[in-house]
Amino acid sequence: MDSTTQSPFLFSEEHEEFRRSVRDFAAPFADTYLELSRRTEFPWVENRRLGEQGLLGLGVSERFGGQGAGGQPVARIFAGIAAEELAHANFYLGMLIFPATMNGRLLEAYLEGGLAEEWLPPLVRGERLLSFALTEPASGSDAGGLQTRAERVDGGWRLNGEKTAITNAPFAAGFITIARTDPELGGRGLTAFLVPRESPGLSFQAFEDAGWKPLGRGAIGYQDVFVPDDHVLGPVNSAFRYVMQGFDFARALIGLTAIGAARRALDLTIAYVKERQAFGQPIARFQGVSFPIAHHATLLEAARWLCYRTLALGDAGLPHTKEAAMVKWWVPKVAIDTVRECVVLNGHSAFTEELPFQALVRDLSGFELADGTAQIQKMVIARELIGRESLPY
Repeated sequence: MDSTTQSPFLFSEEHEEFRRSVRDFAAPFADTYLELSRRTEFPWVENRRLGEQGLLGLGVSERFGGQGAGGQPVARIFAGIAAEELAHANFYLGMLIFPATMNGRLLEAYLEGGLAEEWLPPLVRGERLLSFALTEPASGSDAGGLQTRAERVDGGWRLNGEKTAITNAPFAAGFITIARTDPELGGRGLTAFLVPRESPGLSFQAFEDAGWKPLGRGAIGYQDVFVPDDHVLGPVNSAFRYVMQGFDFARALIGLTAIGAARRALDLTIAYVKERQAFGQPIARFQGVSFPIAHHATLLEAARWLCYRTLALGDAGLPHTKEAAMVKWWVPKVAIDTVRECVVLNGHSAFTEELPFQALVRDLSGFELADGTAQIQKMVIARELIGRESLPY
């Protein structure tokens, strides 16, 4: 056997070179995390810097200024590496690549002609933001239960309904809105629409959240909002399938963002316990300190590889819904537990706002809700393992 053959369980040199470049780029932003966590203005400066670095173009081909080649976006694993390394330096940098990576793929797949030229390059450059509007007041993880309706009218569609808990809603230039176009088809009767912010009939309400403050979340009202036919993303009544596929990708990126942020907390804690003296020696020498660090580092490593396994399956065109659901319910818990342990190991100063640990707990807690709760993820896993006999409906 040739010992030089690249193992599928190791990153390639191309992966590692990309990781080093992202890490070097992100390093100067490490000290700005706390400042950003207190702001309610969107970090446009950081977003544009990500665009200049090409990190907002991972979901878009070169034709529109992205990093893809041959008409294809960059492989999912590269997006995961970017999410992990950016979040290790600054949680919000990891979160900023989500809209461009996820929405860019969708727009390129379905927008045509001038509309693609209008929307994609500014998205990749970090000059424009899009939100994905799926969740409703009475419909979260149950995407098939949406109530927002789109009715056929001359030249397009008319939308009525409400979306809520939409990330980036206060700052987005447009909304990829999922609406019901055929009530008789249930979850299969959904269609995606690109709705510009200036569309008549849209209304907005911003939320005051405990975390994610500079990213913004809010509700969107649709009252007789007209959407032209060329703003329909994909075939009518086909959105449910690619919404679910998008969840599988997003959940792996969420996991790696959480891991990157938790790794940062653990790194800061390791540095602290090596310096902090008690009973005449560094507290790192006490097993009550070193064992919790070993415990959480092990869990983070296991969770990390589950994320990359999920992305690798996606890149290979293989089913990975089960793995993505495992990531979504378990990895945020591992990350939050890690940061909370770091609070204890750092002592009273970690309960202040002078260190990043309290902000990290708040920000990571958002992942317990976004893109589906742990409970719905366990239902997905059980369905994949047992079949629909496991479901309560």
